[in-house]
Amino acid sequence: MNLPGAACLVTGASSGIGLATARALREAGADVVALGRDRAALEASGGRPLVCDLAEDGAAARAAAEAGPVDVLVANAGVGWAGAFAEIEPETIERLVRVNLTSALELTRALLPGMLERGRGHVVLVGSIVGRVGARDEAAYAATKGGLAAFAESLRQELAAAPVGVTLVTPGVVDTAFFARRGTPYARSFPRPVAAERVAAAIVEAVRDDRAEVTVPRWLAVAPRLRGLAPGLYRALASRFG
Repeated sequence: MNLPGAACLVTGASSGIGLATARALREAGADVVALGRDRAALEASGGRPLVCDLAEDGAAARAAAEAGPVDVLVANAGVGWAGAFAEIEPETIERLVRVNLTSALELTRALLPGMLERGRGHVVLVGSIVGRVGARDEAAYAATKGGLAAFAESLRQELAAAPVGVTLVTPGVVDTAFFARRGTPYARSFPRPVAAERVAAAIVEAVRDDRAEVTVPRWLAVAPRLRGLAPGLYRALASRFG
């Protein structure tokens, strides 16, 4: 898809992957609406700020209406939580599901008809490696990202004959404020975090080339493949190395 002049909506654009993606799309010539909760940060993205908390009821519909016609949706907004599932509060589960999964479905539902009518469009769903393989102490978060992965595959099959592309982006560990905000820092020495700008560049390339799946870093794609081919071995390795 040609990006110069394309209308793009990026959620979670106040920081991290979303902020980097908004800037990258602007550099590619796109017109960007940057959605998030921090107006000052959104203005720093260079896009048109749209202040919105996607955890609120009806927020996705209001955001879609305010954004106007959109050619490219980058559904990136996400919140995390780490800890034993038996200890997570129901309110936290509800927020994770609404921000990470439901808002992406609702925004896609609101914007997709316009894309189909205009004969061009692309939906980018930013998932996570834990949504493909699971992770200890991240069951609720992994479930929301796993839902995104299933939605992306199903929607791409549904739109196979339509002029609208669908991309699932699967980042590994990214150097952002995500871990601090979830309350548990990233303490592993491997894999090393990658820059948010690296994920943003992959998103821009995926939209241009209509790629179905992108994993950042690329070598991390071996993890879901190994889990699919040898689940017992994968679980043994995950149990030993975390």
